Amino acid sequence: MNAVSMDADPTEQPRRAPRSRLILTVAMAFLAIVFAGLGTWQVKRLVWKLDIIERVEARVNGPPADAPSSPTRVTAESDEYRRVTATGVFRHDKEVQVQAVTALGAGFWVITPLVRKDGTSVLVNRGFVPTDRRDPSSRVIGATGAPVRVTGLIRMPEPGGAFLRRNDPANGRWYSRDVAAIAAVNDMPLATDYFIDADATPNPGGWPVGGLTVTRFRNNHLVYALTWYALAIMSFAAAGAVRRGIFR
Repeated sequence: MNAVSMDADPTEQPRRAPRSRLILTVAMAFLAIVFAGLGTWQVKRLVWKLDIIERVEARVNGPPADAPSSPTRVTAESDEYRRVTATGVFRHDKEVQVQAVTALGAGFWVITPLVRKDGTSVLVNRGFVPTDRRDPSSRVIGATGAPVRVTGLIRMPEPGGAFLRRNDPANGRWYSRDVAAIAAVNDMPLATDYFIDADATPNPGGWPVGGLTVTRFRNNHLVYALTWYALAIMSFAAAGAVRRGIFR
């Protein structure tokens, strides 16, 4: 009696990928789509950042205009970092110091109301002082009551405080340049909701030091975009390899 082979013809076997291979292929393809989406998002961020850099450079290097008064509406999109001038008298008795870290080290911004001829006031960040110059009595030579002309950049308010540190007006602890809160603690209503970062024009006695506004912005979005797109290509290639059975 002839033996009957029980081996099936391999050509008759269904050519189906194992379930695990299919799942891995789908997962890699999904990751590729996610990475490609992240790359596209970074490209959009790159265009946005380049537009900001271009606008800021144009404003910083442009001719100064008169600082806006009420009821002029000032916005970050249309006005921040614009060069302006303001003339008036500083109210040094209402000065506050805001903690700061600058190119000159750790210390404080000196924020002082400037009363203009029309009676309106605007806050001016006169510049940086180190800790040993925080006390106004250590720089009285610069606290004159004469009219001054300030040139600087429009900056938007920084309400609330810093990360994990809230402003404490009652105890004179300031971590951000909160225009409304500074005006309230000084009982000095302001006609504007912005402040001015003074330029590097020297103050009498050398303090505070102005002109320290950071106008250069990190722009790594192109590197990030290329990284995400590279990961997307690698994921697509891995998905194809798994699908073809190169990886078992």
